[in-house]
Amino acid sequence: MNTPGDMFALVRRNRSLRRLLVALAVSQAGDWLYNLALLVFVYDRTHSVTWTAVTTAARVLPIVLLCPFGGVLADRHDRRRLMIASDLVRVGAMVLLAVVAVAGLPVLLAPLLAAVSTAAAGVYPPCVAATLPRLVEDADLPTANAARSAIQSVSIIAGPAVGGLLLLLGSAAMAFLLNAATFAASAAILLSLPGGMLFSPAGPGAKAPGVLRELRAGAVALRGSPLASRLVGADIMCSLTYGAQTVLLLLLGRRLGYGDAGYGYLLAGYGIGGVFGAGLASRLSAARNPRYAVGAVLLAVAVPSAMLAVTPCLTVAMVFAVAIGAGSVMVEVVADTALARALDEAVLARAYGLAFPASIGGIVAGSLVASPLVTLVGLSAALAVVGGAVAAYALFLCLPVAAWRRPPHHSAIADPANAPAV
Repeated sequence: MNTPGDMFALVRRNRSLRRLLVALAVSQAGDWLYNLALLVFVYDRTHSVTWTAVTTAARVLPIVLLCPFGGVLADRHDRRRLMIASDLVRVGAMVLLAVVAVAGLPVLLAPLLAAVSTAAAGVYPPCVAATLPRLVEDADLPTANAARSAIQSVSIIAGPAVGGLLLLLGSAAMAFLLNAATFAASAAILLSLPGGMLFSPAGPGAKAPGVLRELRAGAVALRGSPLASRLVGADIMCSLTYGAQTVLLLLLGRRLGYGDAGYGYLLAGYGIGGVFGAGLASRLSAARNPRYAVGAVLLAVAVPSAMLAVTPCLTVAMVFAVAIGAGSVMVEVVADTALARALDEAVLARAYGLAFPASIGGIVAGSLVASPLVTLVGLSAALAVVGGAVAAYALFLCLPVAAWRRPPHHSAIADPANAPAV
């Protein structure tokens, strides 16, 4: 079984992997650190829930819309340079946000700069996903992916907490400037990594075919690997669950008598579970039949999701939240590992550039569906419906499907963009 010690051992003995993951950790912490400060700043200036919602959308939608094009760039250009450029653009956006806060400039600039920052981040996930298989042996790939997922889970917990502390000790402008420093540090760490083949694209490079054709190549590669595409679907289902529960857990925390504090405890349980799930994911990735293993984990997510409908107290609800968070991250790690193993290296970044925003889009879709669902059937039934949907996909995943056998590492799906035009 993969443990945190296994992850630390791999990172300790692999210098390049260690630096890449540290850069990722610093950069992702920055993505989450300023979120709370941004929303508080916008609400304090406008006293408008609508403006706050628009700012949230500006933080999320660019990654959904532009990450596929980030995958195309990652298959065309040096990935280290792309990640450094991403960090530097975000440094500029955060400094300008601090100027907006200090100088009292129009609040409209805040969501616009947040959108710029998120758009610049769109190239980062495909670059990291396409680089990891070059840094580790195939047997260590699940552990490396688990470490990446653990970083994301810790960032979700620690980032807003640090941002909230900065608001107590200082101001939104201070949070924005510290955030700029995190992106600058990430760029400096990436500069310390050796360039060359480690980050160069495996595909045709800058003279590749048109962007739309390359995006189609990524989609064809995903569709051509039934195992990878169905596991990505499982990851999207977990994202839908998380998105719905960002709304439902708020209502549940209030129903249990703890108000907004209860909501914070439940989300923290979700994040803590994610850290545990990352530590357990390697064994799941090595399973002889990963679709059955993921199906079982999805059922382990579905049951506590549905049981939240009848939970008697906050402590039990937090246990369920930890279980849901752990299972969701385990599914994510298996899906990412399946992509890296099943797809040709030349098209991996583009495929991940489609899979990652689909997962983020699942969060958005789940959050949008939750409120009408509660209005229609009530909170308890809505929680049960979410759990039932996850269980239904778990059963679908385990249905007999042709061509489930996993292809050899990095050799299964050739890049369709390199095929001659018909």
